[in-house]
Amino acid sequence: MLARSSAKLWRRMFARRYCYLMLIPVAAYYAVFCYAPMWGLLIAFQDYKVFKGIGGSEWIGLKNFMDFVQGRQFGTVIANTLILNLESLCFTFPAPILFALLLNELRNRAFCKTVQTITYMPHFVSTVVVVSMMHMLLSPTNGIVNQTIMKMGRDPIYFLNKPEYFRSLSIISGLWQGTGWGSIIYLASIAGIDPVFYEAATIDGANWWQKIWKITLPCMRSTIIIMFILRMGQMMGSDFEKVMLMQTPGNKSVSQLLSTYVYERGVLNSDFGYATAVSFFNSLVSLLLIGTSNFVSKKLAGEALW
Repeated sequence: MLARSSAKLWRRMFARRYCYLMLIPVAAYYAVFCYAPMWGLLIAFQDYKVFKGIGGSEWIGLKNFMDFVQGRQFGTVIANTLILNLESLCFTFPAPILFALLLNELRNRAFCKTVQTITYMPHFVSTVVVVSMMHMLLSPTNGIVNQTIMKMGRDPIYFLNKPEYFRSLSIISGLWQGTGWGSIIYLASIAGIDPVFYEAATIDGANWWQKIWKITLPCMRSTIIIMFILRMGQMMGSDFEKVMLMQTPGNKSVSQLLSTYVYERGVLNSDFGYATAVSFFNSLVSLLLIGTSNFVSKKLAGEALW
């Protein structure tokens, strides 16, 4: 019986051999760049020395983790990371959904496609360019924003150096860059809704708001829940490039996140064992968040990733 099942499996695999061949580059990519580097996690449990390597460095167990948890930076970087990501979640997660709903209501298809193209374009602008644009627009000397402020008789503001503006600027730039692109998957979800539902609602006298609330959003529920679970997995991993480029001595009290702290300790201070431990801690918390959100979603809504 086992031999027969094995032979049947090999026949199916041979019949789909070209599909499996197409999977080889993807499998090789993940094997080389995702799984093989996991050997380096041992550094988190060592007093790692570059010239001694992983095999020769002293094993110190959980000391790097304890140093991080008991250190004076622990509370600051955890709070900064969570606050920025929670605020970002409140604005950047619903924005693509609302934008997709609005685009779906446009009846002029040419205008709709034009708006879609314009709003997709910022996604392809590099983070370096986005932050450079912010520096140009918000410059205290010749930026257009401060030029307008000075014409109103007020002193210029160095926005990028003040901690109270850092989170707002990060979120606003994220909305500008990601809302249009993020709406694609929701537009695809809306396109899959059977038009018969809307026709029946029109016959029953439903207005556009009732159609959105009773038909569109419920049909999008699965997509929204899956995207929310995936977003929860990124709660501890903020946009490192943008935060690093926006970080200044003046706003470091709110811009020092886990990702930038790992860079500072690992790359700038060459404390590789400690930085790996902090990064490993970050990954464990992210895994806990995505697992918890998946469990809660499955219990409450019946939808989950697994």
